[in-house]
Formats: sequence, C-alpha cells, structure tokens
Amino acid sequence: MSTRRMSKRKPDDRDTPAEIRRRIEWLRDEIRRHDYLYYVLAKPEISDAEYDRLFRELQELERAHAELVTPDSPTQRVGERPVEGFAHVRHSLPMLSIDNAYSADELREFDQRVRKGVEDAPYDYVVDPKIDGVAISLRYEDGRLTQGATRGDGETGDDITQNLRAVRSIPLRLHGQGWPRVLEIRGEVFWPLSRFAAFNQRMLAAGEEPFANPRNGAAGTLKQLDSRVVAERGLAFQSHGHGRIEPFPAGVKLLAELFDRLGAWGVPCSPHRRVCGDVDAVIEFVHEWDERRRRLDFATDGLVVKVNQIALHDVLGATSRAPRWCIAFKYAAERAWSRVRSVDFQVGKQGTITPVANLEPVQLSGTTVRRASLHNFDQVRRLDVHVGDLVAVEKAGEIIPQVIAVDVTKRPREAKPIRPPTRCPVCRGEVAKDAGGVYLRCLNPDCPAQFVERLRYFCWRDQMDIEGAGGAVVDALVEKGFVKSYADLYKLHRRREELVNLPVGVNEATGSPIRLGEKRADKLLAGIEASKKQPLARVLAALGIRHVGTHIAELLAHHFGMMEALAEASEEGLQKVEGIGPEVAASVHAWFASPAGRRTIAELQEVGVNLTQPRRRAATGPLAGKTLVITGTLQNYSRAEAEEAIRRGGGRPTDSVSGKTDYLVIGENPGSKLDKARKLGVTVIDEAEFQRLLKG
Repeated sequence: MSTRRMSKRKPDDRDTPAEIRRRIEWLRDEIRRHDYLYYVLAKPEISDAEYDRLFRELQELERAHAELVTPDSPTQRVGERPVEGFAHVRHSLPMLSIDNAYSADELREFDQRVRKGVEDAPYDYVVDPKIDGVAISLRYEDGRLTQGATRGDGETGDDITQNLRAVRSIPLRLHGQGWPRVLEIRGEVFWPLSRFAAFNQRMLAAGEEPFANPRNGAAGTLKQLDSRVVAERGLAFQSHGHGRIEPFPAGVKLLAELFDRLGAWGVPCSPHRRVCGDVDAVIEFVHEWDERRRRLDFATDGLVVKVNQIALHDVLGATSRAPRWCIAFKYAAERAWSRVRSVDFQVGKQGTITPVANLEPVQLSGTTVRRASLHNFDQVRRLDVHVGDLVAVEKAGEIIPQVIAVDVTKRPREAKPIRPPTRCPVCRGEVAKDAGGVYLRCLNPDCPAQFVERLRYFCWRDQMDIEGAGGAVVDALVEKGFVKSYADLYKLHRRREELVNLPVGVNEATGSPIRLGEKRADKLLAGIEASKKQPLARVLAALGIRHVGTHIAELLAHHFGMMEALAEASEEGLQKVEGIGPEVAASVHAWFASPAGRRTIAELQEVGVNLTQPRRRAATGPLAGKTLVITGTLQNYSRAEAEEAIRRGGGRPTDSVSGKTDYLVIGENPGSKLDKARKLGVTVIDEAEFQRLLKG
C-alpha cells in the first residue's frame, strides 16, 4: 500500500484554483511515482484498482480545468486521433548493429581484440539480456520526452513519438533530478509473452489471423497510425544504451554507473544486468543464463557483452556496421527430431518454389512444429532428405523452423527421395533454375499462387500496412475473384455487402464457415482507404520488384520523388543513385519497362494511390555533398563528436575508405585506412585542415 496518502475527495465549486492546481500536481507526481515503482523498481505499493482511481480523478480534474493540462501529464500518453503518417528522423548518432558470437572461443577472441585495442588500460564488462524486440531511440530535453524514433537503416528512422508515448513504461518526464539537458536513450520495445499470448487468443476467438511472434507483433503495433491501438496492447520498454548526452553526467565513467543513473531517472533498465570482471566471468554468466532465460516474460536469444569503461568506446571505435566494444552472444537454436510425412511445394511472390516438409508434430522452443522449410532443392540434395526420414529441426532466430540434418541410419525402406517439380505445382507453367543460382522458379507471371503471395506482401505491415488484410482474408479475396490486381483492392468499397459475407475460415467445432462480418469488413475498407496516403517508398517496397526492399525503395523514392520520373529512368540513370548497383538498376528498369509494370502503375494512379514522396532537402554547409572518413585519434574531438561536426557541416561521415570518399581526416596512429586512401587518390587532411573546412 502507498505510504503517501491524501483524501480522494473531488474538489467542488468551493475549491479555489490554487487548491485544484495543487491537487492536480500531487496526482501527477503520485502517478509518476507509482509508475517508477512498478516499471523500474518492480516494487508496486498499490493495487491496480487504487492506481486506476488516482488516474480517473486526474482525468476528471483535467477535463474540468483544461487550462491546467500539460503535455507530460500521465493522462496525455494517448493521442485522440490517428496521425497521417510517420516523418523521417535522422539520428544524431548512428544506431549501429552488433556483431555476434556463438561460442566461448569466439567470446575469447573478442576479448583478445579488446585487449589489443586498449593496450594496457584496465577494463571489465557489463552483460545483460538481448531482448528480441524493436530497437528505438528516445530523446529527452530538459527532462521531457520530445521525440521517439525507430532504428530504420541506422542513420534515419521513423518518428513514432505518439506511439511511444502510449507505452506505459516509457516516462514522459524523467524522475528525480540531475538529468542532462539532452538525453538520448537507446533500447528495445517488446511485447511481454503473457500479454502477447492473451492478445493472440482474442484474435483467434474473433476469427482473425494472430501475430506470428512477439517481435513481429511489436513491430506491427508500433507502425499503427492510431496510438490508442498501441496503448491497448501492453507493450513494454527496456533501455540498453545511449545516444547523445549533453552534458555528460559528471563522475560517470562506467556504463554500469550510467544505467544506475537512468534507473534513478525513471528509465527501465535490465534487472538482470551484471558486471563481469573478465571474459571468464562473462562465459560463466553465459552458462548460467541459458537456463534462466527460459523463465522470463520476454523473448531473448542471448546476451550483449559491452566494455564497461565509456572512455574506451572511442578508443576501440567501430566498423562500418558495428561497434568494436560490444558483442552479442547468441545461444544455439533449440533442436528437435521428427519424421517427414510429406513435402509440399510453395510458390512465392517472385515465383520461387520452396520445398516445405510436413512433419509429425514435435515440441520446439515452446511451440508445436508441424512444418519446416527445406529452403531449396540444392539443400534437399545436400542433406539427402527423403520422405519418411528422421530429421533434425531448428528454429532460425528462434522463429522459423527449418530442417538442418538427417539421420540416415534410421531411414525406413519405403522412404522416397524428393524430386524437384518439372512444372509449377499450382499453374502447371514452365519452371527454370536461376542462372548461377539455387532457386527454382515458376516462369508464368500470371500464376495465381504468385499473385496471392504478392498481394499478401503488398498488404503487409512493412509495405502498404492495410489493417485487416491478413493471410486468410487475402486468400479469400483472390479465391472469390474479388481481387485480381492490386488496384482491385481499392474498388472493394463497391461490394461491401459481399465482403460482409465473405467466408474467411471454418469453425472447427461446428464446421460452419466464419464470415468476415460487418465490423471486420469496415475495418478492412478503412485500412485500404488509409493506405492510399502511404508515401512512394512504401508503394515501391510493396510492388515486389526483385531486389527492391525497404532500403532500396527509400533510396529511389527520395531521389526521384515521383513514380513517373522513376519509371522513365534509364539503367544508367538509376545507377547514379547512391547505393544502387547494376543488378538492382537492371531489375528496376526491366520491371517498369514491362507491360505488367506499366499497367500496375497506371491502375494504382487511377484508383488514387499516392505515387509521390517529398524529396529530402539538399544538405547545406561547408561540407555539403562531401563524404569523409576519420582514422586515428583526434585531439579536439571524440569520434562521435567529429562525425556530428561533419553532419552539421552538411557532409556524410562513413567508416570505410572507397573511391567515393572525398576526404580522409587523420589523427594520431591512423592505421591502414591511410594506405588505402593513398592508393585510391583520396585527399588526406589533418585535424587543423578539418577544422578549417568546417568553418568554410
């Protein structure tokens, strides 16, 4: 029970404005205090019902006195209306990936690299669980949450501040005192397993398609345009690092100390964090954690090991993709054995024919597995898989089951080899193997199986994000002939009554069909209408053009700005876009030159789908358009500070020297990058010249 109590009496007309203001401030402080006790210290003092009473009283007072509402009030977490889309945010410091280790030997090799990099400097490690969630960055200014963004490509993400405000464990205002003027926190938003399971049960009961796993569910939730949906799903947040901090807290020299400060400011940090004196202690924790991790309420497949001494992070530096001062240890995937009953051939959106093994049901990582991927027919031949074999099954990333080995000593006499199909298993069209590749493809562009997969992909959360268009609904729309092209989706409002009665499943208890129904039909139509406003990058990613994923689509959309300009671009013109190579350019050009491609774009334009995207403003400043690489130790800048100075000057900092590098900035002990720059004829400058460039 709370140790701080006040009367729950509601103010009446006799209350003075000063008394009401004091009551509102007390309620806000009390609610924040209980959030801190619950989410950070895991020591709640009051029941949920008591907490709700405090919250309702604050809501009533703020409704009666709207002039006293503040943005950081606990009642203001959830927006009243959906946003139209997400703006792009450039991270002040890149959100890099983390290299992986899979054995004690690889951890020791990492430790040797650290030891060599820091020479005689003493160091230890901070180790905490690697949560399988969605990486985000939170920015606080003067203690208030001002921005939250996805990782994106590491340099640019989506501004999802409104959705992150709806995650209850993210403080809208920092607790306590002494926080920096600017504090950027990096961490993971995840869906606790218990809440995820309960949500999926409700989805199944409603006849809707459940999420495949908690991580996909969390990612899809954060892409919702309505933060009220986010608030209902019970996502959680935990910090694991930081971005920019200004000024850096005095006296904090260790990551462990910084996490202690974050916790005191109300930011959820791992309660399982441990400081390990050396790599042997890290390995001991790895063995201990292997069992403990299975009892947690969140998905994790390993531990993250970080050098504790913050000053050594700049000394060790980073590669183009990952810091050298940390590594993720990932546990081996759980394995189970089962018999192959039969093999199906699935046809993907690009015509790829994938063999899938139907198995005797087996428990694996807490779920029942009945099917597992065989990837391609080269893999089938390499493993020598037969129908009837006893096979080992693992989950790739603890998500996708796959066959990884065969016990040929237990092969039954009646076992049959798996032969690649000579015709498409769905449309009976011609098939061919990729030139120099491993995949067998159906060559018929009108293959119905390909269209179903392309349509699913088009509607998916990472593409057009059409809410209500799950796999079962898409299958039914195609099967009934309602949708024969992407554009047909946008004509479904004309046949709403047919949609309401569309069979999308079967009730297992009664055998009767499950209809889409009024509510789900309207939800689907609203999702389709909302998708018309998606930016060009989303449309490009949704079209299923070979080699064009989210990143390539962003590059093309921001460069050309309009679908028409992109469609008219030559292969040479496409290759002028930074990041677009010959293979991608050829694929994009061929798609837009094809009758099917031209027809698709014309149809989408006719039904009102947005085919434009605001182009990024050209960089301005003394380094505008220039690419710089830093090597060695600078006297007046840390690595992060120098890279930020380049960005402020309009330039682009990178980690590797190439023919596109304009300047190599050298400090003490420059290393091999200097040799490469000289070979490539890249201009080499020292720190003094670098500062002169920055001044223009």
